[in-house]
Amino acid sequence: MTERKPIESWLTDMDGVLMHEGVPVPGADAFIKKLRDSGRPFLVLTNNSIYTARDLHARLSRIGLDVPVENIWTSALATASFLDNQHPGGTAYVIGEAGLTTALHDAGYVMTDTDPDFVILGETRTYSFEALTKAIRLINNGARFIATNPDNTGPSPEGALPATGSVAALITKATGKEPYFVGKPNPLMMRTGLNVIGAHSESSAMIGDRMDTDVLAGLEAGMETFLVLTGLTTLNDIDRYPYRPTKVVDSIADLVDLV
Repeated sequence: MTERKPIESWLTDMDGVLMHEGVPVPGADAFIKKLRDSGRPFLVLTNNSIYTARDLHARLSRIGLDVPVENIWTSALATASFLDNQHPGGTAYVIGEAGLTTALHDAGYVMTDTDPDFVILGETRTYSFEALTKAIRLINNGARFIATNPDNTGPSPEGALPATGSVAALITKATGKEPYFVGKPNPLMMRTGLNVIGAHSESSAMIGDRMDTDVLAGLEAGMETFLVLTGLTTLNDIDRYPYRPTKVVDSIADLVDLV
């Protein structure tokens, strides 16, 4: 087996790794500080497309995690980067929040409900039946279907909420068209993120709390993978998957000395 190169760059999921239900995970502040002091390239990733990188920077700062805006990579930013590369200066009908619409505007996209090139589905706090009906009709009329991420549910204090993947399934059922999902576990999100920080997969690591998104995306992008047990995955869950992380640790605190 070929020996891996030393880890020079780090990618880490946010929810379940650095924070849990709005509270920082013990050791997360030390990990971020060590990364910043070392000067190593790093990104904090999230499949959630609701917030802009500036919003997330402010949210993390409020709980004591100082992550610069340029070190935050969302599925919305990955989607905008993908579309700018594939179809520059296009038009889109968007169901989503400011994180997605801002990223698309910054990439030169025009929002329209008249014959758009794409229908783009992201996370939103309230999915409008009227907006979903419009999306279905536009896709039936030839618009291509993109979704920011495949997560079926998202967390809330009251329990699970339907997320982008579930709503995309509704649209697919009505149109017969599957979306292209940009976010994790699509390795595209990881590779575009690595490009942003000038890093290479063979000397990078991905930290996550989910086998089906974080670990799978890191694995398929060719990175070393670390699973932390401070989020959704337990030790008993790991054997249900046909692949494994490079290493399982209790929390992000166990990785500080590796930076």
